[in-house]
Amino acid sequence: MLLNAMPADDLFAQLDQAHTSGGSEAVLQSLAQHCLDTRNYPLLFEVRLMQSRLRLGLPLIHSGSRDDLPAAAQRPYEEAFLAAARETGQGFLDSGEIGRAWPYFRAIGDPAPVAAVIESYEPGEDRKDLDAVIQIALMEAVNPVKGFHLILQNHGICRAITSFGQYPVRQGRTECARLLIYTLHAELIENLKRAIAQQEEREPETADLASLLRDRDWLFGEYSYHVDTSHLVSVLQISLDLEDAPSLHKALDLALYGQHLASTFQHRGDPPFEDVYTDHTIFLRGLLGIDAEAAVAHFRAKAKANDPEMHGPGPGQVLVALLGRLGRHGEAVDASLEFLPSSTATFELCQASGDFDRLKELGHQRGDPLAYVAGLIQR
Repeated sequence: MLLNAMPADDLFAQLDQAHTSGGSEAVLQSLAQHCLDTRNYPLLFEVRLMQSRLRLGLPLIHSGSRDDLPAAAQRPYEEAFLAAARETGQGFLDSGEIGRAWPYFRAIGDPAPVAAVIESYEPGEDRKDLDAVIQIALMEAVNPVKGFHLILQNHGICRAITSFGQYPVRQGRTECARLLIYTLHAELIENLKRAIAQQEEREPETADLASLLRDRDWLFGEYSYHVDTSHLVSVLQISLDLEDAPSLHKALDLALYGQHLASTFQHRGDPPFEDVYTDHTIFLRGLLGIDAEAAVAHFRAKAKANDPEMHGPGPGQVLVALLGRLGRHGEAVDASLEFLPSSTATFELCQASGDFDRLKELGHQRGDPLAYVAGLIQR
């Protein structure tokens, strides 16, 4: 579609003149310049391809695929296609049209220019392109952390939690989980300080949760809460996969806060986190090396008491994960064999622990020649 920078008759007259004075290349270059001047980038893309077909001696109108072209022309035409897509996409990026630029960069497998522009993107007052940018950044994994930040900033934590659950790939997932934990923790601290200031007529200077709660049981009435408890439970569940101590400490703060809530807000979870706040507190303390033995004993007891046919393998999986993350790989292998007897993850645990004799033995027992050979070689 031509943009009306000049009347159509004037454009065609200009093209006639360019052809008369300079020939085929000149008329196509004149049309390309018109596209650049009017920012008609989709038409520019087609013009660049037509220029390539002219240089390669191909029919100027071509609606088939590149595979339909003569073999000798396919690679040069492919290179022209890549260059045309890059130029077109960059034109849209330079115009601030991220959503229109992305299909061209996606077609050539180069998300980096789009990711760079998204990194500095801030929505305008009308926010008309915000959701399109979030879709590209997060759901298509072009710049997932920035996309997630845009959701938190513009749509709130509820939408962010939902989007996190729908996020399809691992890239950036850890950073997004940290953003959720830090955001909810900051909201909790802010709301607690505000509640204390209303009661005591002076806002506390500390941002330490334990200090804010100390000697203030009045914060937790029957109907009192300071962050949405459904958000609290969701973020605690997400926190279990994190490994850095600062994030785990903030998650532990959230779990400890939850333990103070009235029974009205004590959610029931799935095994082995039936007592959501208490069980998460024990698990997170274990990961942080605080009462690790007590955490292992707690979740071992839950695994032993579990009926897999009724509740699934969750308690055994949590125990094995806890032992593995504590570096107790041999115990993790034993627990996996006891509570997850058919799990292929046991092979990976043997690998991590360096117990290649057991890896070989398990491979033999389970009729898995790959595991057997891996153990045999690595011994």
